Amino acid sequence: MGKFICIETPNGADALQLRERKTPLPGPGELLLKQTKIGLNFIDIYQTTGLYPLPDNGILIPGNEAAGMVLSCGEGVKGFKKGDRVGYPFTIGAFAEERTISADKVVHLPNQITDEIAAGSLLKGMTVEYLINRSAKLQQGQKVLFHAAAGGVGLIAGQWLKAIGVESIGTAGSHKKLELAKFAGFSHVINYNEGDFFDNVMDITNGKGVDVVFDSVGKDTYISSLKVLKKFGMFISFGQSSGLPSEFKLSDLQTNGSLFAQRPSLGNYIETRQELEEVSGNLFQMIQSGKIKIDINQRFDLADTAEAFRALMTRKTTGATIIQTSK
Repeated sequence: MGKFICIETPNGADALQLRERKTPLPGPGELLLKQTKIGLNFIDIYQTTGLYPLPDNGILIPGNEAAGMVLSCGEGVKGFKKGDRVGYPFTIGAFAEERTISADKVVHLPNQITDEIAAGSLLKGMTVEYLINRSAKLQQGQKVLFHAAAGGVGLIAGQWLKAIGVESIGTAGSHKKLELAKFAGFSHVINYNEGDFFDNVMDITNGKGVDVVFDSVGKDTYISSLKVLKKFGMFISFGQSSGLPSEFKLSDLQTNGSLFAQRPSLGNYIETRQELEEVSGNLFQMIQSGKIKIDINQRFDLADTAEAFRALMTRKTTGATIIQTSK
């Protein structure tokens, strides 16, 4: 038997329920995992508030990132065995003590990567990897603006950007969060609650603007994000914590300097086994080299998942948040 979190109606944290079920059996090509640590991400909130449709059976087990141990392997599984330490990103159904998952979605964890570090970094860190290396293809000396710099993705991004020699401007909503972002490696920090960040960015860049804007906030930052880009700059929207931009027009790209825009997803960058291992391998290498440190700043028990949701939704968290099971 194992406990899990689920919803039947799309109502965010208030709809989350703690239930118990029999240990599932892995099907062909699947692994049965005993999960110890689970990561919390904004996509978990999106999936429980109705932004994405519920499954046909009306019951959703949220969560997209976790780590633990293989309990058993289904027919045809190769490369994994009972007792292996593993983790995964971007596969819904993570808020559970036990779960089955396709072996194609799972990676081995190096000995130096703890379950907690894996659960706090796989989705967020692999997101940073593709944003920097694959979406923007950043080069040393470029300038970027990164919103929500003190969040789980932002704190990893600040360290990664510093490591490759990119000048970075991070935004956050409090002095405490600005300090965290600065410590993580952001070259400059801006409190977006003390005025429009546009003027600050243009002052920092001597009126030239930035090469790339990474925006996971959405509605509240969209308009000014386009305005701070250089001609032919790139706007990358990878989330919408404040809501979807309601005023988007394709002509905005032309008006602000023949800009490029992308709305990427991690899933598209790790569709194949080779891509999954390459992106996760790059992340593990950055952590093992000491260039990136994963900050686990909040921990909640599985039964308190709703409390964790509320903390994230009200922007009271920094760095990574971990959900702990009793396993």
